[in-house]
Amino acid sequence: MSAPELAARFEQEFGAVPDGVWQAPGRVNLIGEHTDYNDGFVLPFAIDKTARVAIKVRADPMVRLLSTYGDQGTFSTAIDSLEPDSAKGWTKYPLGVIWALQQRGIAVPGMDLLLDSTVPLGAGLSSSHAIECAVISALNDLTGAGLEAEDMVLTTQRAENEFVGAPTGIMDQSASLRGSKGHAVFLDCRDQGVELVPFDAESAGLVMLVIDTKVSHSHADGGYASRRASCELGARILGVKALRDVQVADLPRAKSLLDEVTYRRVRHVVTENSRVLQTVELLAGAGPGAIGELLDASHASMRDDFEISCPELDLAVETARTNGAIGARMTGGGFGGAAIALTPVAVEQQVRAAVVRAFSEAGYAAPEIFTVTPAAGALRLS
Repeated sequence: MSAPELAARFEQEFGAVPDGVWQAPGRVNLIGEHTDYNDGFVLPFAIDKTARVAIKVRADPMVRLLSTYGDQGTFSTAIDSLEPDSAKGWTKYPLGVIWALQQRGIAVPGMDLLLDSTVPLGAGLSSSHAIECAVISALNDLTGAGLEAEDMVLTTQRAENEFVGAPTGIMDQSASLRGSKGHAVFLDCRDQGVELVPFDAESAGLVMLVIDTKVSHSHADGGYASRRASCELGARILGVKALRDVQVADLPRAKSLLDEVTYRRVRHVVTENSRVLQTVELLAGAGPGAIGELLDASHASMRDDFEISCPELDLAVETARTNGAIGARMTGGGFGGAAIALTPVAVEQQVRAAVVRAFSEAGYAAPEIFTVTPAAGALRLS
């Protein structure tokens, strides 16, 4: 819903006008998967689907949270009694941000908060980080904390890692907080250096399709954590700070030192970093129409080396490619979620229909297919 609609709903629910409305976008990762926590390179972009929060500061130390979806009712807790793992469902994301700000020594007041989001849940489009980034943007304003984007990135990462319990990197927050319309965010995860790279698929006669498989995933489960542990083991055996420091030319040596599974995990990260750099170079020169093969190679690496795909994602990617997409890959942490397909406008409907048909014939739940465009990062709406 729009900012005025959310403010009106807030007043209806809480009996007062909110102090403001803030939004932060979800993201699509164009390329660079599981490279972020390895100090590597990623290339996400903020999308035109957002989480919005209306907030009013309270005089007492209570936090009241309500969302526009579900029948969960209002969640209430004292702001000075927040502990990791004490929250459930979507409330752990705003509460985690409050907790992480408190850990920085920032005095956060009690508040009423109403959440609305158009970012699909569990689709690998970073719905959780969109909530966190909307909340931290609001609280940065309301408390006068004066945090820079880089500080907010690290604070939301701490909320995600230590409060929510998901060992994620900094990619999602960086895209949501630092995104720009018409651009992808080329992020160096070692030093948070950002370069905005033009990504105008429309001008190239292309559209970015997102195929939400409806296979839900969670970063807080064991699959994500085990992949991260494998990467850390590989870096330790290879004697480097992080896999960022391993080059493609080093892979034969790595193969001689690592067990087969750890080697394949390492090979994905190393080659994926290389693909990100190649994609940035192509976007600056030949343009979006030249990156299809890199998207395809990225998916194959995630499917075979990192083993984070699933049959539904593989079917979405294969079907999109055989029906005219110039490149396709799963996006997000894996084990479900969404695939992206960079598709000529002329065959968009053909690709959509083919994917829906393929899912039906395979006995899978119908996917949701929609387009996304690079959008602005987090901002205050009112």
